[in-house]
Amino acid sequence: MKITLVKKVLADGEDCDKCKDVQRLLERGGYMGRIDRVMVADERNPASSGWMVAQHYGIDTAPFFVVRRDDGSEQVYTVFHEFLHQVLEAE
Repeated sequence: MKITLVKKVLADGEDCDKCKDVQRLLERGGYMGRIDRVMVADERNPASSGWMVAQHYGIDTAPFFVVRRDDGSEQVYTVFHEFLHQVLEAE
């Protein structure tokens, strides 16, 4: 399984508040090591990788997680606690 976190960086260069909160929860729970890739949707760069991924999946909120399972299936989670319970705590 591969997990990608997509977070938003605001025009002032700071992570969005919700992204900061989620990252803090991931770190506090010892889960950051399970995140394979972090992509940034940068408000200063509409062509940034995070915006491309968000557009691909039709997501307009951040942060979100893309989980690619070993069988090739993918699931997008926009609610952190759902992701936590269904993915991180389920293994």
